[in-house]
Amino acid sequence: MTVGRPAADAAGGRATATAFPPLARWHAVDVRETLALLSSSETGLSDAEARRRLAIVGPNRIPRSPPVTAWRVLARQLRSVVVGLLAIAALVALLMGEPIEAGAIGAVLLINTGLGFFVELKATRTMEALLRYQAVAASVVRGGRTQEIDAADLVPGDLVVLQAGDSVPADARLVEAVELRTGEAALTGESMPVGKDAEAAPEEAPLPDRRSMVYAGTTVASGSGRAIVVDTGAGTELGRIGGLLGEIEAGRTPLEERLDALGRKLVWVTLGVAGVVTALGWARGLSLPLMLETGVALAIAAVPEGLPAVATIALAVGMGRMARRNALVRRLHAVEALGSTTVIGADKTGTLTAGEMTVTELLLDDREIAVSGEGFTPVGEFREGGTAVDPATDPVLRRALTIARRTARVQIGRDAAGWSVRGDPTDAALAVLAEKAGLQDASAPSDEPSAELPFDTARRYSASFHDGNGELRAFVKGAPADVLERCARVGVGGGTRLLDGAERDRILAANADLARRGMRVIALADGPVEGATDAAVRDLEFVALAGITDPPAEGVAETVRMLSEAGIRTVMITGDQAATAAAVATQLGLPTSAAAVVEGAALEGMSEEEFRRRGSGVSVFSRVSPKHKLDIVRALQADGEIVAMLGDGVNDAAALKQADVGVAMGLRGTDVAREVSAIVLQDDRFPTVGAAVEEGRVIFDNIRKFIYYLFSCNLAEVWVIFAAGIAGLPLPLLPLQILWLNLVTDTFPALALALEPGEPGIMRRPPRAPEAPILTGRFIRSISFFGVLITVSTLAAFLWGLRSGGQGYEHAVTLSFMTLALAQLLHLGNARSTGDVLAPSRAASNPYALGAVILVVLLQVAAVTVEPLARLLQLRPLAPADWALVVALAAVPAVVGQLIRRSRSGRRPAASGAA
Repeated sequence: MTVGRPAADAAGGRATATAFPPLARWHAVDVRETLALLSSSETGLSDAEARRRLAIVGPNRIPRSPPVTAWRVLARQLRSVVVGLLAIAALVALLMGEPIEAGAIGAVLLINTGLGFFVELKATRTMEALLRYQAVAASVVRGGRTQEIDAADLVPGDLVVLQAGDSVPADARLVEAVELRTGEAALTGESMPVGKDAEAAPEEAPLPDRRSMVYAGTTVASGSGRAIVVDTGAGTELGRIGGLLGEIEAGRTPLEERLDALGRKLVWVTLGVAGVVTALGWARGLSLPLMLETGVALAIAAVPEGLPAVATIALAVGMGRMARRNALVRRLHAVEALGSTTVIGADKTGTLTAGEMTVTELLLDDREIAVSGEGFTPVGEFREGGTAVDPATDPVLRRALTIARRTARVQIGRDAAGWSVRGDPTDAALAVLAEKAGLQDASAPSDEPSAELPFDTARRYSASFHDGNGELRAFVKGAPADVLERCARVGVGGGTRLLDGAERDRILAANADLARRGMRVIALADGPVEGATDAAVRDLEFVALAGITDPPAEGVAETVRMLSEAGIRTVMITGDQAATAAAVATQLGLPTSAAAVVEGAALEGMSEEEFRRRGSGVSVFSRVSPKHKLDIVRALQADGEIVAMLGDGVNDAAALKQADVGVAMGLRGTDVAREVSAIVLQDDRFPTVGAAVEEGRVIFDNIRKFIYYLFSCNLAEVWVIFAAGIAGLPLPLLPLQILWLNLVTDTFPALALALEPGEPGIMRRPPRAPEAPILTGRFIRSISFFGVLITVSTLAAFLWGLRSGGQGYEHAVTLSFMTLALAQLLHLGNARSTGDVLAPSRAASNPYALGAVILVVLLQVAAVTVEPLARLLQLRPLAPADWALVVALAAVPAVVGQLIRRSRSGRRPAASGAA
């Protein structure tokens, strides 16, 4: 462990700088040895000694990641290969003495970078605003006096006092515990509060079973205790998880990798084409300046300047849609990455389940009463065999509900956020059950107990004693076997019957059946007693078994089914017991065969190869540690999966950061979980993830559509210049004209494609293969086909202008410029869908596309009619006959494309705009 912390000096009892025992052993060391090793006592440290130790070990704080600086966000925007290509093109233009072209390319760089920077910076700052640090106070005994201090001032050896509702401020070894139970879901994933005591635990006990320890980041659900602090800050279990986070480097999303791969291909294509054209021109004796001008024109034509901006805007649109659906996106590309997901790993408690204990079944003698309603809302029905039961007229049911309410020491309240309870979750479930009945029995004994026996791990029950009608009556809840030991009769109808061996076996069998179904089972009994002592709790009447579940959250089962239809596997990763996890998995429709459920202990002895082989069939990982969760995510990624991980606790943080997309709960999630995640669900609803997956798929489809559109257009520009160079013709397009086309004719329609609605059946097709490139063979063939059509139309207009009327080179360039612009614009219909976009319903489904067509036509007309703009672009006005020629030639690619689509109308549409 850490060197330089105080331990006992054998000679004089002074604190010396030596090493503590390994952290993993504190739970196995008895109380006396713990106090000796830490040079502490049951009266705590002195103030002076605490200050000395604080100077050695430092404050009790978990190191947090520094805020993301604006420079880091800017650097992420500048590392794009496309941005690098534009920067090189601008530099070459400047060196050639073309400041206008260089300035225009520079403006494009600023627009692209600025859009991505401001959108991502806004998302980052919004997220940071959610991460509020709340200072925690600690109750500590120093010099024999109990005092409140800042938890940051705790040191090893401090004696802390714990009460119900407290946050545990540091890792500590219990010195004493009275009915102490802690909620460790945030750390271990265990949904139920864990009983604690001061007895040493086995050295090999896993974290959830170390009953002698309490851990920073957990809460005291009930009871009280005192504990000696054994580690603080980064040395705690919470801090160790922070260490795991520091070892993880955020990976790149599938879209980022694909776009970079695309950019690298563009570099080679641009260099290759420019080299060939330059070499041919040089061989024909053309001047070097002319060849350099041609090279710049080719570079500008090859680079889709609008691609970064359109991709950023498409992702920002998706981010806005997700924000309206209660999902905050921290990184733009995370939306698309979620659409690429093949496996979703989800914590059970509070993610797949409601995170609220609920009584869903009561067994009264041989009767089964189903109870509806969810969570802490005290609204629900009681039904027996589908028929409603009125608790007010059913004496046995009313009796069971009375026991439930009087043994539940919780408060139920309602505020603007909804219903809530304060106290033990099991007690909360029983109290809400009774409130659903709304019983008001004036003749019943007072709800205020005259005495209580709190739950004890030895006797495994609690009792509430009430005076009324001249007798003392005990109301008891607890473990079925232990409660039955204190019962002599069974309450039935209006009377009782003897609790014999057969009756006992029947009740225990019913208890086992409920447990197999993933329920926590509580026995309810009551009866008159002679006194408020453990010994007096005898000869009770057994009344009911209450089955308590943490039910699947609303809409989760439907979302799991939808994801399955989309080819996405949902995997439950939880710290809960296997039986409980398997029962919830069954309700969600996940496989629960022996091979589909794996416990964390089995992972320890499993090689990576064995895990990868078995992992594809596992749907439930139970009893796992934070390290196991991280290993599971890494193993799935090593097997080629795109993994989205959902969680809310500290125990999920490392896995959330490692996953391709980390998704945290915003309401009940911890700061650590939110900080490392790419997406935060502000409503904590798993169905929001399904909506995000669908949104991600739509975004990727739309990105492919505008890549298809932009590359068709840019390829046509390259081929126009390349073909003219091969044929010995002058340049059909000038560099500034190509830049205009790429920024105006290309970008506005591409933006409209970013807003296309989703294709039908988008969630009924499998995910894209993680290694599949954007430019597939079919995709490239379709781009090339339409690129050739647009090239032929453009060159035909250019040659017509050169050979007719003697109007000069500028007139021919104007014809080629306008033909290319309109051909690209009309090609928008081919990019929007593989189906017939002329159908009225499809044509009107994206009004932005219609708006883009109108806007670009107006801008193109302005380019040849507005004198300053025409002079800048070196264009001339066109006669009506010229316009007729331009429109006729420009329509050829669009007409051919729609004829092809109509001929394929009987075929199933593909996923994107590639024909």
